Amino acid sequence: MLPPRPPSPDLAPFAERLLAWFDDHGRHDLPWQTDRSAYRVWISEIMLQQTQVTTVIPYFERFMTSFPDVSALAAAPIDEVLHHWSGLGYYARARNLHKAACAIVADHDGVCPDEAELWESLPGVGRSTAAAIVAQAFGKREAILDGNVKRVLARYHGVRGWPGQRKVEVQLWEHAWAHTPQERLCDYTQAIMDLGATLCTRSRPRCAECPLRGDCVALAEGTQDELPERKPKKDKPVRTTTMLLVRTDDGEVLLQQRPPSGIWGGLWSLPELGDERDIKQWCRDELQLDVEVSAEHPVMRHTFSHFHLDITPVAVRVTRDNAGAVEDAARVWYNPSAPAALGLAAPISKLIDQISQRDSS
Repeated sequence: MLPPRPPSPDLAPFAERLLAWFDDHGRHDLPWQTDRSAYRVWISEIMLQQTQVTTVIPYFERFMTSFPDVSALAAAPIDEVLHHWSGLGYYARARNLHKAACAIVADHDGVCPDEAELWESLPGVGRSTAAAIVAQAFGKREAILDGNVKRVLARYHGVRGWPGQRKVEVQLWEHAWAHTPQERLCDYTQAIMDLGATLCTRSRPRCAECPLRGDCVALAEGTQDELPERKPKKDKPVRTTTMLLVRTDDGEVLLQQRPPSGIWGGLWSLPELGDERDIKQWCRDELQLDVEVSAEHPVMRHTFSHFHLDITPVAVRVTRDNAGAVEDAARVWYNPSAPAALGLAAPISKLIDQISQRDSS
C-alpha cells in the first residue's frame, strides 16, 4: 500500500521557490493551458507519457479539432482515434482513451470526474495522471509523481535506488506529498513538471539555474549524474518476423488489422508470414491470391521498450485480377499515394514508403 494523503503544509520553502521560478521561467502558453478543462488536461497528460512536449503539441491540436469533447471521442470509431495517434507510439494509450471516454459518457453522463479516485478507476489512468488532472483542472490538492518529478525529488533528497522499486516509489510519494502546497495547485503541478523537463534533465542538468539548488543533496554531493538510479540493464531479446508487401499493378498495398491486444494493437499492418517459407502457397491459402515474389528487402529493426523486432520485408505482386476477393473487415487495399484515414503503425508506414520509392526508382 502506498502512504495515505497527509495533511497539507503551509507554502513551504520548496514550493515557494519553485513557484517563484515558474512565474518567471515556466511554460504558460501550452495549448492545454488555454481554455483549460479536465478533458483537455486529460488528453495532454496521456499524450505526454513518455513523449516530449514539442512532439505532442501538433498531435494534441489535431486531436482537439477532431474530438473537441469527451462525447465526440466516445462516439468516434476506434480506427479514427488510432489514425490520429499514428506516430505517437504506445498505442494502448489511444485505445484506453477511447475506452475511458465511453465509460465517462456511460457512467458520468459525459462529465469528466473531479475526484482523483474516479479518474484512477478509468482505463489507462494511473495515480499520478489522475492527480495531475484534478490539480490542474479543479485546483485540488493532489501530489503527482511522473518521470520528471521522480528525477527532481530523487536528486533533491538524495534518494538512492531505482524508482521502479516499491520501497523507492513509496519514499518518493512521501516527498511528493510533503512538498505539495495547499494553494496554487495548478501552477505548482505544472512548475515541478517544467523544472524536470527544462532544468533538472536526465543529462547535463542546469543546476546553476535551479531554484532548489541551495539545499539539493545531489548537487551538494556531486551525484546529479547518478540519480535517479537507472533500472538494472538487461539485454533486450530480438524477435524476428517476415512481412509481405502485397501490391497490385495499381500500386495498392494489402493491409491487415492487428488483434486488439499486443504490439500495435488494433492498428493496420502488413500481413506476417510466420514460419512459412513458401510465400506463393501461403498467399494462395491465406489470402486467396496468386502472387510472384519481386524482392526481399534489407531487414528493418524496430525497438520496443522490452525487445527488438527485426522485420524482413518481402515485396510480392498480385499476378492476376482477383485482388477484390481478399478484402474484408480485417483486410483492405491501401493506396500510399492517396492514403485513407487508417490507424497505421509509424514503422509500417515508413516501410511502405521506403519500399515503394525504392521499387519505383
